[in-house]
Amino acid sequence: MKIIETQKIPIRMWLEEIEDGAMEQIKHLAELPFAFSHIAIMPDSHQGYGMPIGGVLATKDVIIPNAVGVDIGCGMCAVKTSLTEIDTETLKKIMGQIREQIPVGFNHQKEAQDENIMPQRDWDFMGEEAPIINNQYTSALKQIGTLGGGNHFIEIQKGSDGHIWIMIHSGSRNLGKQVADHYNKIAVALNKKWHSAVPEEWELAFLPVDSDEGQAYIREMQYCVDFALANRKLMMDRIMQIFSDSISGWVTRNEFINIAHNYAKKEKHLGHEVWVHRKGATLADSDTVGIIPGSQGSKSYIVKAKGNILSFQSCSHGAGRKMGRKEAERTLNLEEEIKKLNDMGVIHAIRGVSELDEAPGAYKNIDEVMKNQEDLVEILVELTPLAVIKG
Repeated sequence: MKIIETQKIPIRMWLEEIEDGAMEQIKHLAELPFAFSHIAIMPDSHQGYGMPIGGVLATKDVIIPNAVGVDIGCGMCAVKTSLTEIDTETLKKIMGQIREQIPVGFNHQKEAQDENIMPQRDWDFMGEEAPIINNQYTSALKQIGTLGGGNHFIEIQKGSDGHIWIMIHSGSRNLGKQVADHYNKIAVALNKKWHSAVPEEWELAFLPVDSDEGQAYIREMQYCVDFALANRKLMMDRIMQIFSDSISGWVTRNEFINIAHNYAKKEKHLGHEVWVHRKGATLADSDTVGIIPGSQGSKSYIVKAKGNILSFQSCSHGAGRKMGRKEAERTLNLEEEIKKLNDMGVIHAIRGVSELDEAPGAYKNIDEVMKNQEDLVEILVELTPLAVIKG
């Protein structure tokens, strides 16, 4: 761990190098008047919007929408199946059926899904105090059970435990973005009204947690976290059904692991109750079994967290990008990236330059990321990719 003590509070970094833009954002976090104790930066960190991805910020009495981000509740889930082998032809057939049943990218369900799948709404607050959920609920009924775009994925993997695993990365779809944008705009307007000491260009406008606006954001944020989990569960249920329909004998799930990486939560750290913002970072307390994915051309990991208090009991949420999407399209070689995946025997969907933003070469070395956080997690299972669908 690297410690920087040039700002108002220390910065603890679980990586050696980071791009200048992300470092500037980190220093802004360490100058916030309500930031608590120190800033924790995970080994997969890179520049984000307002706050770097892979950042952990604890605050006293305020909450920052941009320190959670637009894909509220985005996270990973993984299931260990009863399968120990799967042949290539069967796997290709299954992947084709998954594509037919699970909308990806900007696509939504053709029909509204069963409301019983949705997180329950507390009708005591679902009026004007939760305007976005109330307004977007009908639309969200067609978004649940969909993957989304960007770095979201469905991956079939072979575990070092001998079992076939299924992993999903997805979030709260448009619902989370609408909530994030709405409350960030409110925070910006209020901060201007209050002549906040936090510069507007830092993009870290805040809401007091005891204000009506702060409480409304917390309620709607939590609904998005619950919706994102319900979204992943529905996709996993449908994928498990496809496996069972495609393979002789019922395919069962041994466990369901879920971990979110874009949210804020009230927790106790170092003797104080604080709001921990994890943006592209996951909970890693001593009770947590978590998921750390690599790129589609590298291993992923099921981990047992160590509960390190210096990271606010957090760890990385993945390998982390080493280059932006446009930079990847400009600089990576399409043939070389396809060859990497083909040589590994991964069934993938990289066909053209526009997919290079999700090629293995666009991501950090997952082995280095895992080595840098040996004091945060221990590896339980290594997962090697067999087939992947990218959003």
